[in-house]
Amino acid sequence: MRPGPYERHRELLQQAVRAIATGECHAPFTRRTGLEATEAGMRSARTAGKVFGSLRGRTFGLEQPGRLGRVVTESSPYGMDMDIGYPRSDPAVLVSAAGWATAGWRAAGPYQRAGLALEMVRRLNTRSHELALAVHHTTGQPLAAAFRAAGPRAQDRALETVAHAFAESTRIPADMRWETTRRHSQPQPMRGTCTLVPRGVSLLVGCPDYPLWNGYQGMFASLVTGNPVIVAPHPRSVLPLAITVRIAREVLAEAGHDPDIVTLAVAEPGEGLHQRLATDPEVRIVDFTGSARFADWLEQHARQAAVFANRTGLNTVIVDSTHDYRALLRGLALSLCLCSGTVRTTPQNILMPAAGVDTDEGHKTLREFGADLGETVDRLLGHPARVAKLLGAIAGDTVRAGLTEASRYGAVVHASQRLPHPGHPGAEVRSPLIVRLGARDERVYAREWPGPVSFLVGTDSTSHSLALFRATAGRRGALFAAVHSTDPLVLAAAETASLDAGVHLVQNLADDLPADPSSAFADFPAAGAHFVTGRFRVVRSRRHDPAPDPSQGQAWDPALDPATDPAMVQLPDPGPAGRLVDV
Repeated sequence: MRPGPYERHRELLQQAVRAIATGECHAPFTRRTGLEATEAGMRSARTAGKVFGSLRGRTFGLEQPGRLGRVVTESSPYGMDMDIGYPRSDPAVLVSAAGWATAGWRAAGPYQRAGLALEMVRRLNTRSHELALAVHHTTGQPLAAAFRAAGPRAQDRALETVAHAFAESTRIPADMRWETTRRHSQPQPMRGTCTLVPRGVSLLVGCPDYPLWNGYQGMFASLVTGNPVIVAPHPRSVLPLAITVRIAREVLAEAGHDPDIVTLAVAEPGEGLHQRLATDPEVRIVDFTGSARFADWLEQHARQAAVFANRTGLNTVIVDSTHDYRALLRGLALSLCLCSGTVRTTPQNILMPAAGVDTDEGHKTLREFGADLGETVDRLLGHPARVAKLLGAIAGDTVRAGLTEASRYGAVVHASQRLPHPGHPGAEVRSPLIVRLGARDERVYAREWPGPVSFLVGTDSTSHSLALFRATAGRRGALFAAVHSTDPLVLAAAETASLDAGVHLVQNLADDLPADPSSAFADFPAAGAHFVTGRFRVVRSRRHDPAPDPSQGQAWDPALDPATDPAMVQLPDPGPAGRLVDV
């Protein structure tokens, strides 16, 4: 007999809970390097390549209910033939199976659920290189960027979510005692219980560009709080989430749970699978990160569910002045190039006064700034090896169409050009498109554009820039904004505008823009704690508490026990359910 999943991962979970309570950066998977990672079970890149190759041209092994056939939806933007067939299941059967699995998963309790979730994360960590290859060949991201978004950093993000969900789930007292006082009668001892009741079936709508980085939070928050999860990947990026679902089902089955707690829903593009599942009356939670248009649709139509929609939106840079002009240009150029504009924090709109800004190199007009930015982009992409490292392959027709359309609306500051990829000659790799617009062209820059499309917008003043940012980001959403200014009053005004728009802000960080997931820290969704607490309800019951039997001795009082010093942060004992052992 060996310890159950909670006992095996109790120390890891305890450290993560302490870290979120104190605001510390806790990244145990990321900090494992080289031999440590190998000793922890991580497969080598060579082994992962062989495993990935064995998946191509075959049916993906995943037994689940409601199977209707096989569906192939992916093609590698790097020209590799994938031809992976996924099980196509009846959505109604998947929802029904998840509903049947709910009772047993709820009864498992938060301790066992958290332990099993961490076992899933541990096994995902051993497959990091394989997951990175899956992301690389479905999204078009450079391999190094794919490893950051699918490997240990993503698993640390999942760990943080498990810790948040576990802490919120165990915060609720299971037992309560008090006395009621009624007129002309003795106080009556009362006893009550609090039970965490999950909302129900959870739907994860996959993101096409960052399926794991954006998907782990919703998936693990639902699992730890007791909700079964149906994972519905984007048709263009199925494999990373399919591997995740298979690992999750293996862990559940080995622990004696119904594997239908986690299922995979795949269909041909255009079938409306996401819409059908999101509006199913039995689906009670929907998670989505992506375009504001579909996020708005979910909030308008999935009325029966708690919708957690994280909009990528109109990320904005406000330029007022700078003490380091060249560093500003380098940081902007890097953020525009990275992963061909698919990173969630890629700036779309660069707002600056049309009359120009003051820099350490003198006054720079809007035209001069645009020319210098375009030249910096060209220098950055001047070497083929750097192109392969920074840019990704174009993975969708919508990106190509957007590049063509956007170039028609204004003066092209930097044209998007096709560049050779040293490792994949057939891959379509394109440099960023930068178009100069006026503030009056709001119909153009106030909509979300896919891929490497950015606009340099000339405004009347910095105050005008802040007003446009507040209006456009407030309407369309955004994840990130930056301001560059030497004036403390402008920085303060920008911070107020970001609070009004509900957007994360960085100030004067030229070479340290949050341009990829590797720089994110404690990136909890905008819903805050409700991202977890909105996935369950607390049901209370109460009754008279019979008088204690004197022959049984005095009841234990935790307030009198020196071992319960509040200064000691320690996870409580899970009780018999949490101390289950694997045979």
